[in-house]
Formats: sequence, C-alpha cells, structure tokens
Amino acid sequence: MTSPVPLDLNSLKARVLEADELKLAASLLYQAYHDDPVFMDIFNAEKADYEQRLRATIREELNLFWQEQQPVIGLFQQEQLLGVACVVEPDSPLSGDRFWHWRLKMLLTAGYVSMKQLLDKEQRIHAAMPVQHYHMLAFIAVAPAYQHSGLGHYLRHAVDSVVEQDPNSLGVGVFVTLEKNLKFFSDDHYQKITKLSFSKVSGTLMFRPRQTSPLKVVD
Repeated sequence: MTSPVPLDLNSLKARVLEADELKLAASLLYQAYHDDPVFMDIFNAEKADYEQRLRATIREELNLFWQEQQPVIGLFQQEQLLGVACVVEPDSPLSGDRFWHWRLKMLLTAGYVSMKQLLDKEQRIHAAMPVQHYHMLAFIAVAPAYQHSGLGHYLRHAVDSVVEQDPNSLGVGVFVTLEKNLKFFSDDHYQKITKLSFSKVSGTLMFRPRQTSPLKVVD
C-alpha cells in the first residue's frame, strides 16, 4: 500500500474540478459518505446492493453538478486531490424540486422509494431555510489519509469564497447529521436553524450569512 505524500500546507490550492477529475472526486466522496446516516437509511445499508447504489448515486450527483455548471471544488497538493466540496448555487435546478430527467436517472439508479425520500429531504430543507437566495453545501469530504489535518477548514473557506463571489447569495446552508460535525461548522459562523427528521435520521440545518472569506477558488 502506497504511503500518503507528506502534507505541505503552503502548497495547497483550491480550484474547480475538470471533467476528467470527477471519478477521483466520486471515489473520495464514496469513502466519506459510506457510513453517513442519511444515505444508510435511504439506501437501506443492510441490503447487499447498498454500496453499488451509493456509488451510482454519487456518480450521478457529480455528473449532474457538472452538467448544470455547479461548483465542485477540489483541494489539491500539487496534482493530488485531497478534498472535495460540492455547492448548489441560488436558484439552481438542483435545489428543491429537481427536474424530470434527473428523477428518471435516480429511479433507475436508486429505486423509487429512495428517490422519493431524497426529494422529500431536499424540499423540506429548502422550506426551512431562513432566506430565499442561498448556496447549499451538498458534500464536503477529505481523503481518509489526510483527515484530522485541518484540511476541512481549507475546504470550508473555499466554499465561503464561492458564496462571496455571488452578489445574489445571502449565505450558505448545510444539513449536519453527525453531532461531532456541528462544532466544525459553528467555528465558521454557521448558525443552527432547526432540527429536521427524515425516517430514522435526524440532523441540524445550519446557515452562514455571507461574510468576507480568506481563500479564493480558482476557476
């Protein structure tokens, strides 16, 4: 097994991913969200095809982000991808009620019940947001070998930068399902909005009003 490259914080760079880098991002997100309570509940983690459906769903999500030109931010050390954050822009077709061809793809990928649960989750989150025009942090993950190294903070600030570059956005929201992650977002001025429950899973909807951000994302 190859040892991870030593981390050099001075060489880190955040930029929007290219099309040929989406497979790397999908692999990283799959590892990060394999044990996420929401996905485990919606896709029935006890079933044998859970991992297959989770991989397919993440792949479809990233493809849709690319097609709709939504920010998929990569955190790099030279050419090595260390982290990923996916952001939905204000008024994007990816927010709230999704368009029909995505529904068809999800029906084939995840099954009708899982698709309906995902849509219900997103619609309820959208309805609970304190503002109408906002970004939504859909995914954020750091490669397993580099977790607990502070890279999540760099990704978080890169997301802040995307928000600050859009004059129509009033801030960014995130739905947090793991209690241990609440402080991570609170440290960046995310405010707790409300608790939401979906089937067997509950979480906290958080929102960060737009502010000055220290890390610029390169297109």
